[in-house]
Amino acid sequence: MPLVRVSLRRGKSAQHIAAIRNSIYRAMIESFNVPQNDRFIVVHQHDAEEFDYDPNYLDIARTDDLVMIQIACNNTRTVEQKKAFYQRTAELLSKEPGLRPQDVLINLLETGKENWSFGNGQAPYA
Repeated sequence: MPLVRVSLRRGKSAQHIAAIRNSIYRAMIESFNVPQNDRFIVVHQHDAEEFDYDPNYLDIARTDDLVMIQIACNNTRTVEQKKAFYQRTAELLSKEPGLRPQDVLINLLETGKENWSFGNGQAPYA
């Protein structure tokens, strides 16, 4: 059950934001072993003074179109799966909505399966 949080600068269209959500979800299904309908994504838009980043950290040239993606997920994936997911996400986002791969930052927060409740006060994976 990945919980995806997307942060970006304010001012993008609803279609642009939907394309980001859809591309991330597709990448999760294709390369991150996420089942259909396991879709929980929130988007946070920030004014310029609330969105701070280094435009050249690690010699990667970033622009104000930077999208920061943070995903809380189970700690069950291999390094190879993670690398494939990062690559596929950047590929899909470059197609729709047209982001540069340099403007895609992804961070995983891995947790044990017992740390999830999907509703009803129950922990189905515990």
